[in-house]
Amino acid sequence: MKFVDEAEIVVEAGNGGSGCLSFRREKYIERGGPDGGDGGRGGSVFLVAETDLNTLVDFRFQPRYRAQKGQAGMSRNSTGGSGDDLYVRVPIGTSIIDIDTEELIADLSVPDKPIKVAQGGKHGMGNARFKTSTNRAPRKITKGTQGEVRRLQLQLRLVADVGLLGMPNAGKSTLIRSVSAATPKVADYPFTTLVPSLGVVSRGIERSFVMADIPGLIEGAAEGAGLGFRFLKHLSRTSLLLHLVDVLPVDGTDPSENAKKIVAELKKFSVTLAGKKVFLVLNKTDLIDFDQLMELKAEVCSKLGWKDSVYCISAISGEGCADLCEDLMRHIDSHRKQIKDDSFYAEEQERQEFAMAFEIRNTIEADKIIRADKRQNIKNFSDDPDFEWVD
Repeated sequence: MKFVDEAEIVVEAGNGGSGCLSFRREKYIERGGPDGGDGGRGGSVFLVAETDLNTLVDFRFQPRYRAQKGQAGMSRNSTGGSGDDLYVRVPIGTSIIDIDTEELIADLSVPDKPIKVAQGGKHGMGNARFKTSTNRAPRKITKGTQGEVRRLQLQLRLVADVGLLGMPNAGKSTLIRSVSAATPKVADYPFTTLVPSLGVVSRGIERSFVMADIPGLIEGAAEGAGLGFRFLKHLSRTSLLLHLVDVLPVDGTDPSENAKKIVAELKKFSVTLAGKKVFLVLNKTDLIDFDQLMELKAEVCSKLGWKDSVYCISAISGEGCADLCEDLMRHIDSHRKQIKDDSFYAEEQERQEFAMAFEIRNTIEADKIIRADKRQNIKNFSDDPDFEWVD
């Protein structure tokens, strides 16, 4: 199934039914009086998160959703039927943004909790409602109001406990293959991973966490280099980040400089995301000797100002992975317990989620503008009669 993490849809709530203009007409009953009933209310549109969905691809083929309209009122004081509400299923982790007002309507991180995104129209009133002691035969009714119409942008951010962060070919996909049953593509060229993938890491009975692997980040992502910030948003819901540093890059670059560049690009994307708990991991340590590793470890810590523990692993052989995963599990267990027991901590986490949603939306919109400008510049060059491609 194609992975799609952004989509735009139009939702239309149902119109309310109009009231009925009617008078009672029966044999032997003179001047029966008004008996026009009210209309029914229009159906509303709700979005509800489901755990069994993992992509927004369906919304590319069906971008418009319309709830049922209310039925008009009828004679004999019969009220029209109300329109059925429409429930649209989306993956858990979807943010809903109103395109016209740029309002963040909701962040669907809890499954099976409907969020109303378009209000159905109100019902109209029949002429029986307007009968008074001085006006026994009113000919007045009201029409139902129109349902709300909104243009929405859906942004999916994967729900995971641990997010992998690093340069292309740092070994992120190899690590997730080593510690889980996930099977992302692994090869010896940059950007082998083109879409995010998830893997469940089990540490015993009822002890597991979800790890997210995203395409590598390179210097200049803020200006659209590589895949830009397109997939970095999928790390925003994690409780911690795993920063993988390749100790022996194939392009001969300095590992400590690479780590520094990743931290800088992360801050450009979201200050809130950059403030998350980070585990620093040196990968492919089987390729260098112990003295070189200790020297590199000191250099990386110095350039990053790192004072916490540094993990040294080899993802391909599994060396050091068990200890790393156990420490990750302990941190995640502690995080989950605080979410459950500490209401202040839970509220703070929710506040950070909303803050990141705003930051991420602004950064992604800026990234789209940069890419559009680049495409336009290429088109301008190709349209220039003096421009010539050189092989």
